[in-house]
Amino acid sequence: MKKYIMPAIGAALLATLASCGNGGDQAAKEIPYGATVKLTRGQLLDKIKGGWAGQTIGCTYGGPTEFKYKGGMINDSVPIIWYDDYCKDIFEEDPGLYDDVYMDLTFMEVMAREGINAPASSYARAFANADYKLWHANQAARYNILNGIEPPASGHWKNNPHADDIDFQIEADFIGMICPGMPNTASAISDKIGHIMNYGDGFYGGVYMGALYSLAYVCDDIPTIITEALKTIPEEANFHRCIADVVKYWKQYPDDWKQCWLKIDERYTCEKGCPEGVFNGFDIDATINAAYCVIGLLYGEGDFFKTMDISTRCGQDSDCNPATAAGILGVMYGYEAIPQYWKPGLEKCENIDFPYTSISLATSYGITLDLLEQVLVANGGRVEGDDYYTTIQKPAAVPLEQSFEGIYPVERRVIKYDLGKERVWKFDGSGIVVQGNVRAALPGAPEDYVARLEASVDGEVVETFDMPLDYIKRKYDIFHIYGLADGSHELTVKWLNPNPSYAIQCKDVIIYADKPLARINPYQ
Repeated sequence: MKKYIMPAIGAALLATLASCGNGGDQAAKEIPYGATVKLTRGQLLDKIKGGWAGQTIGCTYGGPTEFKYKGGMINDSVPIIWYDDYCKDIFEEDPGLYDDVYMDLTFMEVMAREGINAPASSYARAFANADYKLWHANQAARYNILNGIEPPASGHWKNNPHADDIDFQIEADFIGMICPGMPNTASAISDKIGHIMNYGDGFYGGVYMGALYSLAYVCDDIPTIITEALKTIPEEANFHRCIADVVKYWKQYPDDWKQCWLKIDERYTCEKGCPEGVFNGFDIDATINAAYCVIGLLYGEGDFFKTMDISTRCGQDSDCNPATAAGILGVMYGYEAIPQYWKPGLEKCENIDFPYTSISLATSYGITLDLLEQVLVANGGRVEGDDYYTTIQKPAAVPLEQSFEGIYPVERRVIKYDLGKERVWKFDGSGIVVQGNVRAALPGAPEDYVARLEASVDGEVVETFDMPLDYIKRKYDIFHIYGLADGSHELTVKWLNPNPSYAIQCKDVIIYADKPLARINPYQ
């Protein structure tokens, strides 16, 4: 099978890959809020199919570069692979790539089973007890739920050091897809699901993407839906400021997405939450990755390839970002408008169930439409035969919430040693995160081992907790605490049930304080 390499964006190539749409100009168009609009069953199915297909194609396209470009753009000279059977091959060889699709489907299955008013606890249980691997905010939340910390506390930053990470942002697509023209209804659903694993800007990432999908049903002007969907986010939030700045720099540099990228990178890539990203090039924060989706949408101008390619070349989470951007275009313009170039492999795997689900692309369309109809009718819309009537909601801001408020990372210690039976860390600050995990130290060690640890701060026990060896149930970080009085402290972690067949591997330690780190010139 011939393999195609997608090079830099060029006029000749873009002429070959027919545009998915026109995208509009910089003059914002008005959305007729309060008006009732009609969408036929055929139109809705085309848009739903476009949304799921766009996600899958975008995720496949950006998969090979995921987190290989941290803190830098992917140069135009770097080829990105594509060939006819690519989607089919990835389904067969690396289905785990599609975590930002099958995570949506986990929650959609709960809603299909229990109804559109299913409680947060049902979503949390399905998510926590699933057999798939999770990372960052998702895994921290899973551990919390399995150990008795229920949502919304499971996603709160004081219980989840990854609260601002991208997790909910890549799992909220289906919410927008079942709320045509109803961004506030999408926000209400997001409140139940998004706080399972995120808080603050991490939660806002999903709210915003849900609003973009929702408005894409009723408006085909990309700049308009980007600015209107942002009204769901409080203006005081860092997330709101970042996306507003993307729009500002797009207007300032309308023909050069890299200038926009540089301005956003300069202002918004200092990771504060996720311990792996602090003082590091790695940035899985929802805010910056949402900005890369928006950069792709604005500068892609409705062109399917150009949108995916720019979102990918922005770097960092470069499979999830083009997946979201392409999914939004898919809803806006429909499946039939996606150039045939991208479809051969997709069409061959359309009936293959996504990992850990009983849902394929083909079956997801009908389930999504059924849930859409229920949400529509429950929120004042109506269905008459094959005609669906929805009243467009004016976006309203969700409540303000901010993670890691008043604390700042000031030190990162790379340690890479085993805990032993006890380890002591002295630090100056108001918070600390210790990264690490349990590992088997001897061959054949049983996989059901659970380490029991005790953490004390300044001689006082603050937490006793389990650390399973099982990767699915693992504790993502050994220990974290925020909100101490800013000053000198001593953290002691004891292994209460040591076993020579295992080891507690410590990785890095992140120290937080009440004030940002002061830059010091060592030559003065």
